[in-house]
Amino acid sequence: MNQIIIAGIVAFMALLIGGLIGYYIRQSLAKKRAGSLEAKLLKKVQETKEETTKLVKDAESKSSQILEKTQKEVDERRREFLKAQQLVLDREKLLEAKIEGFDKKEVEFAGKVEKLNETREELEKLRTEAGDKLQKVANLTREDAKKELLALVEFDSQKDIIERIKKMEQSGQDALAVKAREIVTLAIQKCAVNHTLELSTTTIQLGSEDIKGRIIGKEGRNIKTFEKITGVEVLIDDTPDSVVISCFNPIRRQIAAMALNKLIQDGRIQPAKIEEKVEEAKAEITKVIKDAGEKTLYDMNILGVQDKLVQILGRLYYRTSYGQNVLQHSMEVALIAETIAEELGANAAVAKRAGLFHDIGKALDQQMEGSHIEIGIKVLEKFGEKPEIVHAMRSHHGDYPIDSLEGTIVIVADSISASRPGARKDSIENYLQRLKALEDIANRFEGIDRSYAIQAGREIRIFVKADKVDDLACQKMARQIAANIEEELKYPGEIKVTVIRENRIVEYAR
Repeated sequence: MNQIIIAGIVAFMALLIGGLIGYYIRQSLAKKRAGSLEAKLLKKVQETKEETTKLVKDAESKSSQILEKTQKEVDERRREFLKAQQLVLDREKLLEAKIEGFDKKEVEFAGKVEKLNETREELEKLRTEAGDKLQKVANLTREDAKKELLALVEFDSQKDIIERIKKMEQSGQDALAVKAREIVTLAIQKCAVNHTLELSTTTIQLGSEDIKGRIIGKEGRNIKTFEKITGVEVLIDDTPDSVVISCFNPIRRQIAAMALNKLIQDGRIQPAKIEEKVEEAKAEITKVIKDAGEKTLYDMNILGVQDKLVQILGRLYYRTSYGQNVLQHSMEVALIAETIAEELGANAAVAKRAGLFHDIGKALDQQMEGSHIEIGIKVLEKFGEKPEIVHAMRSHHGDYPIDSLEGTIVIVADSISASRPGARKDSIENYLQRLKALEDIANRFEGIDRSYAIQAGREIRIFVKADKVDDLACQKMARQIAANIEEELKYPGEIKVTVIRENRIVEYAR
């Protein structure tokens, strides 16, 4: 029993001793670790202090640089301010000196005015005294003496005055006539626009005589279709290797000529191909018309014209008036008007633009009612041309009063261009007007699709809309048109009226 107690005591003591030893060992290890961590912290603190010192030094350096730069800018601004202040002071001194000078001059001027008034009063007093003395001497009032003196001078000088006035009037008229001739001559010299006489026929050269038969077609089918679609007359005579296209409308004639050339080159002449080539020719003519308008504006150096107005201007390329090409005539009028305006000191730009557009209504006179003046005014106003240009162009035929110098210049330029020898032929214009009158009579009726005057005005062909006009109405229409022609027109021989009604139904198999 005692042994067990002793063993337990020994074991307890051993455990106690082991715990103490372990405690001291742990304390030793903890102190070592704490020393190492403290060293690291001290090192980190030292490094932080060094970095902080460096950052402070850098900040102080940058602050000193900024302060130095700011100080320089402040000094520079101060110098500029002082310089400006000195300049203001100098100007104030100069202004004060000028004000003092003006004050002195004002005083001097007031003194001179006072002296002048005194002198005027003295002169008036002397004049009154002289008049009184003269009245006493002559026993006449001032008015009576003045009348007698003027009557005497007028009587003695009347003949000389009349002769001098006549001489001055004659001299002025001669000088004005010479100046006018110089201006007109200069305007004509500066204008170099070529003119070609537009006829009513176009000759197409063929490769061989065989092509004539293909143009005519079986039982005349091809040539009838061609004439119907284009509205022209194809003349096939004994002239070798050529056919003639006749039409008073130059655009229709040009479309027909272009389409026929395409058909000849293609070689396949048949109704379907004729329609195709005519449509191609119309598209090409539209492009040619636009190009003609753009080229005209470029050559004339005129800007700011709307595209639609350019297209209308280009239509004048295929329009004639009394045998004179209207587009060439308009260019000539514009150039002459510009030159005259420059010589007279008028607005040359307005005169030139009004001269170019003075006949613009002729491009649409076959499509719209009214004179070409009225049509031209509507067109120019619609497309934004300035009022002064419209006013200058509208009076060139005397339909409107002349309200500007530019309007007078356009009238003169138009007369110069039209009166040039060989520029116009009345017979051609009368012929074209007669053909147009035929078409106008037919186009009055409802249901008309299109009408063509052919055979030099001896026949008119009218195409009606099949869905609006029946066969019975076609007969009545033909009789009525013939009656209207007899009442309204004068012509030799007779005029054939042909009304054509055609149904065309198109379907597609898909």
